[in-house]
Amino acid sequence: MTPDRLLPGRRTTALVVAGVLTADALLHVFWSTGRTWPAGDSTALSYAVLGIDAPFTPPVVLPLAAVLFGGAALVTARARLGRAHRLGRLLQAGTLAVAGGTALRGLAGIGWAAGLRTGLDPGAGHTFHLLNWTLYTPLCLVLAAAALRVAAREEAPIRAR
Repeated sequence: MTPDRLLPGRRTTALVVAGVLTADALLHVFWSTGRTWPAGDSTALSYAVLGIDAPFTPPVVLPLAAVLFGGAALVTARARLGRAHRLGRLLQAGTLAVAGGTALRGLAGIGWAAGLRTGLDPGAGHTFHLLNWTLYTPLCLVLAAAALRVAAREEAPIRAR
């Protein structure tokens, strides 16, 4: 059995990437309602998620949710339709953009974890630094690799069963 056979198929990989992006988008939509779960208030949420004091208001979080929903749709469509589809090049580019964006966030997370100057308040952002190192950065790097895997798969579209 080749190592490639041990990896999940492109449909499964795409669904995992799309699922994580959709869950993140839904969390942003939830925050747009003024809720601050899992934090107690918007300041604590901001420091836990971003490491800085930033607003979690609809004009800020809803565009981010739209980008995340769009990324999920692109990755799913790329896996289902393939590069040979008439929109294949666009879907390919979108999937590569998702991979690039998540990789960029993952690399930034490594920089923050290594203590590179970021403007983040280290005293107030302890929760962020912990979450960044244990959750955000590894997840982004795994998602980037998975999106690249979806983008690199064969030309033939997946047929519905």
